[in-house]
Amino acid sequence: MAKTQPTIESPEVDKLTTILEEATRSTKEGAKYFLEPAQGTLSRGLSRRHHIIFGRRGSGKSSLLNKILNDFNTSRLPVAYVDLETFKGHSYPDVLVSILIKTLDAYRGWLETSAIKPSTQKSWWQRLWGAVPTARAHNKKRGLGLVRQAENLADELKSVLMSPEESSRSATLLGAITSTSGVKASLTTSPIPILSGNVEASQESLEHRSSQQTDIYQSRKIEFIHRKILDFKNFFVELSEYANGPSFLLLDDLYHIRPADQASVLDYFHRITKGTNTWLKVGTIRHRTIWYLPGSPPMGIKLGDDADEIDLDVTLEKYSLTKAFLIKILEQFCRQVGIRTADLVSEGARDRLVLASGGVARDFLSLVRKSIEICRQRLAEGDEFRGSRIGAEDVNKAAGELDAFKQEDFRRDTSSDEEAVLKSFFADIRVYCLDTTKTNCILVDKDSNGGRVDMVKELVDLKFLHHVRGRVTVRDKPGKIYEAYMLDISQYSGERKRRNFDLIEFWEQGGDEKLRRGRLIFA
Repeated sequence: MAKTQPTIESPEVDKLTTILEEATRSTKEGAKYFLEPAQGTLSRGLSRRHHIIFGRRGSGKSSLLNKILNDFNTSRLPVAYVDLETFKGHSYPDVLVSILIKTLDAYRGWLETSAIKPSTQKSWWQRLWGAVPTARAHNKKRGLGLVRQAENLADELKSVLMSPEESSRSATLLGAITSTSGVKASLTTSPIPILSGNVEASQESLEHRSSQQTDIYQSRKIEFIHRKILDFKNFFVELSEYANGPSFLLLDDLYHIRPADQASVLDYFHRITKGTNTWLKVGTIRHRTIWYLPGSPPMGIKLGDDADEIDLDVTLEKYSLTKAFLIKILEQFCRQVGIRTADLVSEGARDRLVLASGGVARDFLSLVRKSIEICRQRLAEGDEFRGSRIGAEDVNKAAGELDAFKQEDFRRDTSSDEEAVLKSFFADIRVYCLDTTKTNCILVDKDSNGGRVDMVKELVDLKFLHHVRGRVTVRDKPGKIYEAYMLDISQYSGERKRRNFDLIEFWEQGGDEKLRRGRLIFA
């Protein structure tokens, strides 16, 4: 009797790995695989309200924004998508000018295509936006006027972008001045604009003078974009009137902009869209973003007043819900190729996949794909002892091999100075877990603030730590509340046996009690 081929080696799983690879790329094609982490997420994203969309890398920010982009194109509503990673490292105000140019180009693209494209060209609509339009085409002639308006604004911005900045120079005379006759005259310090190469004091020639030269910086670019606020407002108003509905601007990956400039960029877009029926949807990482600066006047967008937040982070704190969400995503792909999830992944491997991903959907799918490869290799080498499905050890190995990609993201998302400081701090945490406590979790004082606590949260956003509990009490620390974090599995997947490592299963019954040990406190 012929041996039955295990599911893991079937052609259907070949197709699955191809689909998983496509789905884990941050492209508009990935929008068709978007699943809501919470009911109502998409409807909120489509609403007439400014939103900042928070989530770690791979949590679905770009997928949600691309889904919104698809829906508005097929509804023939004005929409522009701008990937801000393009402008990484650009200085202010050039970064703002560049984003404005890209925004106008994106709206012009909509006016020349989705606004007027006939519904009968179904293959074009399906290829670009995954569906045929649900509304009639807009007036082409009227749209050309808006195209010219966008082009003229963009041309002005490009001219300003390429021009040098300007500064005016002044000099300040300081201290005592000695005349040729040796008589000293005391002058009050005052700025004197330099009009020529010589400066005279009274009618005497000066033997000695002490002066200080100052450049008074006057940004021509900033002055220009401030003068253009009304022009942008008029463009947005006319765009919405043309479409007889709201328009939308999608700004993805704000965290790539320099932190010092993020609030200024948001502030400008908030000002030019206010009262125009144009709505901002901004994707970013929470602890790598400064979206509001209080002051007189304040700068940026204030959550709750100017905008609401959409949080896509599905964490390990609500473990059962996170596991159900991630398994639902995998089942969607398995059904597409005609296999059962249970025939591909063992129950123990499911938990390990959830833990290793930290609840991040893209990491979860990448781990599944890598685990398929490792399981197949294991079976090809004759190791059938652990079964013909993906097992927990296969996932552990996959997590270790994918650590290189996390390190690459780490370098991309931090400056050289930040990278050095965060890596040093993370090394301390890693040693504390692996060598001191020999456990996978740490506790951090919930009432603490300052640099170290901020770095813990940044490491969560960078996916080297994972938040598992928001409120933990410790037996011998009455009145103190702690937060629990788990070290990423990639840091110890191959060393548990060698180090006699204690994996705290916080998601299991009795796991909370194990988190209450005082030795887990990372001070």
